[in-house]
Amino acid sequence: AVMVNWIKYARWEEETQEYQRARSVYERALDVDHRCVPMWLKYTEMEMRHKQVNHARNLWDRAVTLMPRVSQFWYKYTYMEEMLENVAGARQVFERWMEWEPEEQAWSSYINMELRYKEIDRARNIYGKFVLVHPTVKNWIKFAKFEEKHGNIAGAREVYERAVDFFGEEYMEEGLFIGFAKFEEGQKESERARAIYKYALEKLTKEQCPDLFKSYSIFEKKFGDRRGIEDVIINKRRFKYETEIKQNPLNYDAWFDLLRLLEADGSLEDVRDTYERAIANIPLVASKKGWRRYIYLWINYTLFEELEAEDVDKTREVYKACLEVIPHKKFTFGKIWLMFAQFEIRQKNLDAARKILGTSIGKCPKPKLFKGYIDLELQMREFDRCRKIYEKFLEHDMSNCNTWMKFAELETILGDTDRARAIFNLAIQQPLLDMPEILWKAYIDFEIEEEEHERVRALYQALLQRTKHVKVWISFANFEASIEHTKKAREIYEEADRSLQSDTQKEERVLCLEAWREFETKHGNDETQDAIKKKMPRRVKKRRKIDVEEGGEGGWEEYWDYIFPDTEANSSNLKFLQMAKAWKKQQDDDDSDSEEDDEDDDEDAAD
Repeated sequence: AVMVNWIKYARWEEETQEYQRARSVYERALDVDHRCVPMWLKYTEMEMRHKQVNHARNLWDRAVTLMPRVSQFWYKYTYMEEMLENVAGARQVFERWMEWEPEEQAWSSYINMELRYKEIDRARNIYGKFVLVHPTVKNWIKFAKFEEKHGNIAGAREVYERAVDFFGEEYMEEGLFIGFAKFEEGQKESERARAIYKYALEKLTKEQCPDLFKSYSIFEKKFGDRRGIEDVIINKRRFKYETEIKQNPLNYDAWFDLLRLLEADGSLEDVRDTYERAIANIPLVASKKGWRRYIYLWINYTLFEELEAEDVDKTREVYKACLEVIPHKKFTFGKIWLMFAQFEIRQKNLDAARKILGTSIGKCPKPKLFKGYIDLELQMREFDRCRKIYEKFLEHDMSNCNTWMKFAELETILGDTDRARAIFNLAIQQPLLDMPEILWKAYIDFEIEEEEHERVRALYQALLQRTKHVKVWISFANFEASIEHTKKAREIYEEADRSLQSDTQKEERVLCLEAWREFETKHGNDETQDAIKKKMPRRVKKRRKIDVEEGGEGGWEEYWDYIFPDTEANSSNLKFLQMAKAWKKQQDDDDSDSEEDDEDDDEDAAD
């Protein structure tokens, strides 16, 4: 507010044409506050209005000396000198200003002044200093466009090259290369532009050059051939996959996509390096399901090294590294062990394959590994080794019926029926089996093929001691019928019918009777067929109450029940006996009442 009063005072003196007094007021005001920018501006404007050029020039010199960072002083000073057509003076003022390395607009003003007077070389020199003071890509591109605009194509190219060298590989930016490539494209130098794009894509990371990809793809569509366009598309896809991997390194699907892309059109070292990066991302979860996708990366890696790179030693190293990574104490992957063994076999290294499979069943005895080892020895016709492996397999899990059956089948193929029979006998004696019915059936089928009928009957009898299942009875009877022992088959059906006479086995008994009826239709006569028809039950619909756990009323439901002739006759006789007993009780009650009435009559007569 104080300085405003000084300005008003000086302005009043100026209006009264007391210029010397106005000048004195301004000087006294500057003694009070020499950093008041409006005061200096008003003072110099007064001198300029009254064409006191030397006074104004002296004031501008004093102002820029005291406050060189106030750009407004410099702008007005240069403008005054240019208006006075003192270009040399204006240039001298600009040079003084540039020594303080002002903002970009100041340099642009200096360059524009030189261009107004067609001083191209001077403007070029100013640009050279400008890009060193403000070394941004934008300013380097301005410099290059300046040279291009004035027809200096070689100079423009040199500016771009200097810019690339200036920023180096550490501070590279995509904007510089886009501008450089577009400049070469404008000069019809498509090969140069392509080389610039490829150089930039090699040096910059994918995150640093999203716009560079777009510019390159547009360029290839204009000037490239089919191969060039395909390269652009591949680079775009690769950038996409790399971005997904950076966001989530455990995204194995993105790794698979990237690897497929590189294997189709990439260098060997690039693919190998990508595989190494992928397998370094070990899953965080300790479950086999979470590792499954990760293990397929290793599998693809081994196949790539063996089939594409044809590097046997590297393939072996990859297999070993994979087996070291897997936590075998928690879970394992039998596929890796088997593939490793098969790889060694392809290299004609049978001992190494056996060692691998032996180590696998020692560390993590899985059925798949045992089976793979057995298949290998079978192909080698090493039957003694197969027996040993089966023994180890059964020591590991004696409840596996399939193993027992395969072991016995091997002995059967080799013609050693006694060993096969001994294996079956040992198997059915095991206290715990996962599928005993299949094992018994296999044993019975084995004896049937050997035509040991007595042994088959003994097996059926032994099985019926363990279970009275209707299918066992039917199978036993069918066996007897198949060897034309119809009498024994009929006896088995009769025994089965007696065994299944229970309210809880009605469905099973119906199945047995239907099988018996079919048997009699093929092998029986009219008498036996009539007899079995009389045994067939009636199918009736009944109602029963629904049981509810919480104790509420569940309502009623309908169901089908079977009523057999023998149980129906027994129930009729029972009802008859109950009615007879009730009638007898009622008769006894009537006799006792009549005796009491006679005694009462005798007492009345005596009285």
